[in-house]
Amino acid sequence: MTVKLRAHHLLCVLTYVGKGYSPAFTANYDSVVARLVAGEDILIAKGPDDICQPLLATTEPHCLRDSVIERDTKAMHDVADLLGRPLRVGDTVNLDAMTVGKYRDAFTKGQTRRACIGCEWFELCSAISKANYQGTRLKFE
Repeated sequence: MTVKLRAHHLLCVLTYVGKGYSPAFTANYDSVVARLVAGEDILIAKGPDDICQPLLATTEPHCLRDSVIERDTKAMHDVADLLGRPLRVGDTVNLDAMTVGKYRDAFTKGQTRRACIGCEWFELCSAISKANYQGTRLKFE
């Protein structure tokens, strides 16, 4: 199977500690992270993805807003720069301990944070990064 993630969620999974918009949202997010840890590939999606699913039933889900689409564009460029290759919707990437370490190092240095500006989770993610990602759920043994 393949996990569908929009580009900015490639960054969000780095700092995910089990907090979210609702219990259903966090339960779903836990499931997505477990699939990533189990080695499922990531398919870069346009628009709402596997993490967004519980929010789509709400009135005016924020995952459809232009600001979120802009986050995806910025994240796509930053992650592509980090990978040293183009990254497009429909591409497949995989996470492992080494790759997550590389992503987290760039995140901590601010190299991939343009998409995070204005996000309501910015301060939490910054604190998690500064604490060396303690308590995050995306862990590879």
